Amino acid sequence: MSIIHRTTLRPTKTELLARWLPEQPWYQGAGTEEPVKAGGFRLDDPDGEVGMEFMAVTDTSGARPVTYHVPLVYRGAPLADAPEGALVGTLVHGVLGERWVYDGARDPLLLAQLTALLKGEVPAHAQSTDGALDPSVRVRLDAGAAGRPEIVRVLEPGTSEPGAAGEVTAEWRSADGSLVRGVFVRVPA
Repeated sequence: MSIIHRTTLRPTKTELLARWLPEQPWYQGAGTEEPVKAGGFRLDDPDGEVGMEFMAVTDTSGARPVTYHVPLVYRGAPLADAPEGALVGTLVHGVLGERWVYDGARDPLLLAQLTALLKGEVPAHAQSTDGALDPSVRVRLDAGAAGRPEIVRVLEPGTSEPGAAGEVTAEWRSADGSLVRGVFVRVPA
């Protein structure tokens, strides 16, 4: 079980994302404001060394508010053979020291744990509470589904992905403050 430390982060996660998000091809904002954390969940590293968070952040810098799904991986050392562009940045954690933050969609540990979640082998954990599971995360995987999980980057309210062989849905707070649910991960048919 991962431990959630109540401490400082410099820069903060959203400060890192304010620099990283506008560089992504799926980004729709103007890049003039720091995104706001809107929800998400965590998965545990079986070895207890790496943090894995599926974060929803809302950006209001564009023509309309957009909520992005940014899976993040927090490592105590650089990821060997990290794919090009996988590093989001580094931060200093008040307890753990320097952390390398990676785009989870390009991190092999997160992808392996995501596959285990889809197969029902591991549970989703609450984003900010030690030891708590997140009952709002729902997982569906059709029998015989063999596709690789795909991260949905732009979140839209709605509880199913047409034609998908599986999905992970979760909740987040929309820009107006209402609680909504949508697809965070899909498995193509």
